[in-house]
Amino acid sequence: MRRNFFRLSLLAGGLLTTFLACSSYAASRDSSPITVVIDAGHGGFDRGGIPGQRVSEKDMTLDVARRLKSVLTASGYRVVMTRDSDDFIPLGTRCSIANSNRNAIFVSVHFNSATRAGASGIETYFYSRDSLALASAIHHYVVGGAPSSSRGVRRRGYYVLRKTSIPAVLVECGFLTNPTEAAYAQNASYRQKLAEEIAAGVRSRGSVASSFSTTRVATDESIPLQPYIDQTKVSGRSKKSRSKRSARKSSRHKKKTSSKPAEIEARVASSDREG
Repeated sequence: MRRNFFRLSLLAGGLLTTFLACSSYAASRDSSPITVVIDAGHGGFDRGGIPGQRVSEKDMTLDVARRLKSVLTASGYRVVMTRDSDDFIPLGTRCSIANSNRNAIFVSVHFNSATRAGASGIETYFYSRDSLALASAIHHYVVGGAPSSSRGVRRRGYYVLRKTSIPAVLVECGFLTNPTEAAYAQNASYRQKLAEEIAAGVRSRGSVASSFSTTRVATDESIPLQPYIDQTKVSGRSKKSRSKRSARKSSRHKKKTSSKPAEIEARVASSDREG
């Protein structure tokens, strides 16, 4: 009896030691500095936005990016900027900068624009599956700290998201073509708030829930948000092509002709390719 008790004590002690060692290792990994590549959208001759837009997107993105750098540096992160001045940096160069850093994440800062002045809200984009958690965390904090509404986390094949080999997101911090959100963006305190919330998302990227059942993705403002489905190709379709398909479908129903399943499937496949 005494011998068995001694063996159990040794076993329990070994398990406890292993658990503490693993916990210590995990904590050291979580707290270890990570490189954040901050990409201020546009720059130089590329103002961003749409023709005639009063507030220059390139200036707003650079200011938020610089503030984000300060916040993250103070938290112990190593920060690399794709641009730190009013220069035009090609998209390929931005991706090369990101891909040249190991143990890194890529955050591209943008502001939105639209011909419709009423368009508003914040949205965050990702492309690769391993970028979803980062996108969810940043979106969670930015929307929580801003007075603007949420337009969701969306999957898009933007160049800087497709061509980066590290977790990468692009956050749209509101519409500069919306009078209210443009006024927010021109306030230094608000830009500081945006930087702090993006930084909070970076720090909490592993703890914010990002299950596929709660994360939403859309390809167009007019399309209801759909649950995220792991795709290898983004298929955004225009309103015009959707209208054409609806007209063709309505026409087929009016004719009331019978078709074999194989023929129906072939027509649907052809319609999808046209979209």
